[in-house]
Order: sequence, then C-alpha cells, then structure tokens
Amino acid sequence: MNFIFISPHFPHTYWEFCNRLKQNGVTVLGIADADYNSLSNELKESLTEYYKVDNMEDYNQVFKAVAFFSFKYGKIDWIESNNEYWLEQDARLRTDFHVTTGIQFDQIRSIKEKSEMKKYYKAGGIPTARQVKANYGLVNAQNFAELAGFPLIGKPDVGVGAGGTYKIHDYNELTAFFNEVPFVDHYVIEEFISGDICSYDAIVDSKGEPLFESMTVWPPSIMDIVNKQLDLDYYVAKEVPKKLKLIGRQTVKAFEVKSRFVHLEFFRLDSNRGELGGPGDFVALEVNMRPAGGYTPDMINYAHSTDVYRIWADMVAYDKSRVASANTHTAHNALARAWNNEYYCVFASRRDVYSYVHSHQEIVERYAGQLVMCERMPEILSGAMGNQMYTVKLATVEEKDEFIRFVHEKK
Repeated sequence: MNFIFISPHFPHTYWEFCNRLKQNGVTVLGIADADYNSLSNELKESLTEYYKVDNMEDYNQVFKAVAFFSFKYGKIDWIESNNEYWLEQDARLRTDFHVTTGIQFDQIRSIKEKSEMKKYYKAGGIPTARQVKANYGLVNAQNFAELAGFPLIGKPDVGVGAGGTYKIHDYNELTAFFNEVPFVDHYVIEEFISGDICSYDAIVDSKGEPLFESMTVWPPSIMDIVNKQLDLDYYVAKEVPKKLKLIGRQTVKAFEVKSRFVHLEFFRLDSNRGELGGPGDFVALEVNMRPAGGYTPDMINYAHSTDVYRIWADMVAYDKSRVASANTHTAHNALARAWNNEYYCVFASRRDVYSYVHSHQEIVERYAGQLVMCERMPEILSGAMGNQMYTVKLATVEEKDEFIRFVHEKK
C-alpha cells in the first residue's frame, strides 16, 4: 500500500501517524516545504521517501510531487494530511489521481462551509443552531435577529477555530458588523447558544462504524479566548456520554463519513432551548473531518491508555482496530501507563503577557508524577492556545479544577 502523507511534520507529533503506518507495512511518502534536515529523526525513519516542494500553496508543485511518487511507486492508495488547512488540497489531489479512499473535491463544500453543513444536519434530523448567510443582506439579518434574538454570532463561512468571529449584541452592532467587517459576504450569522463545547472524537471504518470514540470538553467561549487573549484550558473526559455517542454516530451517518479520524463539535446545553433540547442535550456546531488540533490526539491517548495513532493506521491498513480498548500507551518521557485506567487528561496554558502566582518550576514539581506534556507552543498555535502549556493526567474532576486554578492564578 502506498500512502502519501501531506505535511507530516506539523504538528510535530504527526510523525506518529507515519510511524504506525510503517509498522503496518505501508509505504509512507511525505510531501512538505520543510528542509529534510529539519525533520525529526522519528519522522525521517518513518518515511520511505520525502519530496520537498518550495511552496505548499502552489498546487502545481504538490501535483508534480504526487505524480513523481505515482511514477516511482505505482498506484497511490491514500492521500491525507489529517490537517484542516490542507483538506481541500487533499481532496483535489485525490480526485486528480483517482484515489478513492477519501473525500473527493466535489464533496469538499459539505465539510468546509458552515452553511452547507446545516443542510446535512437537517437531513439527518440533528438539532443545530439557526443560521443565515450574510450575503443575503442587512435587512434579512435584521429579520433573522427578530426571530432568533440577540446575541448573535457572526463567523466566516469557511474558517477554523474562533478567528474572525464576532458577538453581536443589538441592532446597532449588527449594522456595524455589515459596514465594518472585511469580506462580510463570506460570513454567516447564527443564533447564540450557551454551554460547553464538547467534541466527539472518533475513528471510523469504511462502513462509517466507530472503531474508537472519545469526548473532549472545551471552554464555552473559544471566541473570547482567541479575541481577548485569555488563558486556555480544556480536557479529554474519562467517558463518552451516551447522548454524545448517539448524536456523534448520527452525524457520521448524515455526512456519510468513511475511513477517517473525525472531530465533530457540539454544544452541551446549559439551559432549555425549546426544540433544540434542554440541559445536558447536545446541539451540533460544526464538523471537522480530521483529528482535533494541537496535541489533542496525545491527550486522548493519555486519558484512555490507548494509541489512536495505531488505531487510525490499523483502519487504513486493515479497516479494523487491532488495539485492545485498554492498550497501554507509552509516552515520549517513557513513563509507564497503568493497564485499563481512564483519566481526565487536562491541558492548561499560559500567555507570556501575564504574571502568574505560581512559577513554572512550582507547577513542574507539584505535578511531577502526573505531568505528561510540558512545552512551549509553536508560534502558529500560540494565538489560540497560549505560549506555555502543561498537560496532566488526573483521576477526579476536583483534581482537574484545582490544576487549572493553580496554573492560571494571576498576581
């Protein structure tokens, strides 16, 4: 099997996807714009061959790289980046090279445009916030506001995370939104829903059946964290609530997801929202047809004592998982993981612009036995995720809350 991995060096832990593919006997071929010497030794050892392009944004260069590998190694079976930024390019390459194991170019709108996602939610009977496209004009948006009420959320129809997102509190702000936001015609306006954001993180096989499921809980207002540069914390839960499993699987079916690692986002309601549901019910936010960002796959491993990199690679090679549900995951720091244990894996980060009560050394010493990751965040991720991160494995909700307080307490 020939697998082309696009941009396998970012995030830096993605070498693990390549490594597990290689262990399954797959020929792993990398394409990126990074110098070969800058790649980690782990990634180099996982790749059969690497092709450097000058500019990953130049489709012709990437096309030629795929063509070279196709000529040298024969039929390409998979093309994947597992990265939101390259999903559209991945789909175009698959279509152009007749690679049928992933999303095709004519399907990309349904997973990239928030307005298109709504159609699939509706067809699948999945509750989701009401929405209107900004290009329908201010008057239409005012009518929508009268129906849905304030506040409203304005966000790019195509976008990742909370960048470029606006909270609109009244008609004056709605008018200003239309007059002042660049490229406003490319935005959607949505009713505001309060509650935690919970993601259904799953690996599904070629029939759309889950091989693995997990839940990550994110802050209610990612938008404020990004726009106001607040501290970030989130965690992978020990278990997946039955309601989230049901709506997650329902969403997978509605979008006809096959052979993918997915990150599907939902609101967990904190109040009664009529037809949408009541407290504890889940309402669809958006789909992401790739793993959760940053180091979340590693956090999932720590929380569930498993190896999602291997489960994913098994899905690719065998269309099933050969990983026991309690399979031990060994961290880079070689700490042994207890067999069949479930934890809260908690991420908390700091920003360099703030002064904190507890020093870096205090955190490291206090949580020495539970600290599984501790490092500076890459500059490209720091705007959303902070500058210095700490990630721990903890047994209880109380320990989770205390850890977050300890890391974030300011002078």
